[in-house]
Amino acid sequence: MAEEQQLRLDLEELRHLESVAKRPRVLSLLSSEIHSVDAKLANIRAVAAKPVVSNDQSSVTATAAAVNYVTLGSFSWDQDNEKIKIYVLLEGVNEEKVESNFGEMSVDVKFHDVQGKNYRIAIPKLNKEIMPEKCKVLVKPTKIIISLFKASKGNWLDLNFKEDKFKPSVDKGKEKDPMAGIMDLMKNMYDDGDDDMKRTIAKAWSDARSGKNADPLKGFGR
Repeated sequence: MAEEQQLRLDLEELRHLESVAKRPRVLSLLSSEIHSVDAKLANIRAVAAKPVVSNDQSSVTATAAAVNYVTLGSFSWDQDNEKIKIYVLLEGVNEEKVESNFGEMSVDVKFHDVQGKNYRIAIPKLNKEIMPEKCKVLVKPTKIIISLFKASKGNWLDLNFKEDKFKPSVDKGKEKDPMAGIMDLMKNMYDDGDDDMKRTIAKAWSDARSGKNADPLKGFGR
């Protein structure tokens, strides 16, 4: 490094001058300058000694940080009034290499370095809320038991959250025409009926539309 070389030369010359100088004031000035140059050289050496991380090393570090997991999709579970137990068949798990993350309605448990692989079981949205602070993971020789404590006692119909398929959907701002079902029924009867039936239905339909008869099925034996 050019700067370091220049400082070395300065230091050599200053020390030579110090060796031949006789006046105390000159010796003091030379000594002070020698210490200053020495300190600069020490600082340059310290910076040069720091390891430089190459681009290749950075890539290796980034790759190491991106851990791949095998998803454990096959497991069993049961419950009582207070908790859920999830059973995962997995051998060779080190309890110290288990990473668990419990949310109010989620579970994410990772098992690192199990026979050279990393495994994971995750349920992003549970059926109901749990108490994260009470949940735990128990490691056994051939299986894992994950205990989830329910926020409210009761029976769960499923482990995963599911939308209620039987909940009636409401079309906001639009009410269903109460006559629509009757009109559909009359249309089907008209399509399948004989000529007399078609004439009768046509008249009833016409009367209903004109307001003469509020019940289009009047006259059909009801």
